[in-house]
Amino acid sequence: MKKTAKIFSFVLAGAMAAAVTGCGSGTNETTAAAADTSKEAEGSKEVYQVGICQLVQHVALDAATRGFKDALVETFGEDGVEFDEQNAQGDSNTCSTIINSFVSEGVDLILANATASLQAAQAGTNEIPVLGTSVTEYGVALGISDFNGTVGGNISGTSDLAPLDEQAAMIKELFPDKKNVGLLYCSAEPNSQYQVDTVKLALEELGYTCEYYAFSDSNDLSTIATNAASASDVIYVPTDNTVASNTEIINNICQPAGVPVVAGEEGICAGCGVATLSISYYDLGTATGKMAAKILSGEANVSEMPIEYAPQFTKKYNKNICDALGVAVPDDYEAIEE
Repeated sequence: MKKTAKIFSFVLAGAMAAAVTGCGSGTNETTAAAADTSKEAEGSKEVYQVGICQLVQHVALDAATRGFKDALVETFGEDGVEFDEQNAQGDSNTCSTIINSFVSEGVDLILANATASLQAAQAGTNEIPVLGTSVTEYGVALGISDFNGTVGGNISGTSDLAPLDEQAAMIKELFPDKKNVGLLYCSAEPNSQYQVDTVKLALEELGYTCEYYAFSDSNDLSTIATNAASASDVIYVPTDNTVASNTEIINNICQPAGVPVVAGEEGICAGCGVATLSISYYDLGTATGKMAAKILSGEANVSEMPIEYAPQFTKKYNKNICDALGVAVPDDYEAIEE
């Protein structure tokens, strides 16, 4: 939205100009006209209204939001963009309420941080530009069977998908003598299902036996994680928002059982994992913010913008848990900063 000067300002400016004209001074007329132009320019300065719907408070999602905001402020200045930042506290229904409020306000652009937020935005508006971030697979999240990399319509964004075959290869690199891998994930998150299905195929090609351990929400996570730890040599958890919010539960079960966890992203690994193939969520958010700047300035059309991916991935490990479990990592792994 553009903030324009109130009608009263123009009426007052016009009255002042008329008074100066009545004095018959050419210099004064020029001065008054210049003042009017200056006021009008100042009054028409663009201030963009951006709504941010973040599914849950978590280090990865927080970093993505922060990078997004920093990129827009860098482009338009602190006075050029206003953010309405809201957190759904892990509730998809609250995501819908937040998105509907943004639509009612008529914001210029919506950031949907995480899959449930994106799904709510898809249902809530087909007009306001929507950018997703911290979303793993857009075709799966949005129900697009023939997804080709561009969503179209009013939606685009960035993906946090790390190469799943490389995550499977990481398990082989760290635990070549293990046999059974438990795939622990939230069945309510379609992107999690996509990840474990893909990793399962890669792991089976590497000679592992894999078993699904799906929990519906945090209420049955403890029971399912206990089952997984008792029957698995290694556990893999994908980039999963429910897991990310409950890493302490998983660590309190798996570490005493001596079962290492390989995680889909760094925030989860910091809480319960031994290793991960990591991206920078801040950089991912920054990339999303740069996309938003192009949309708001008219430089790009959201319907034509393909989904962007993290530019680089880093092997990282959790030193404390690795030490506790006696897991040795190669020299090319970086320790997660505490």
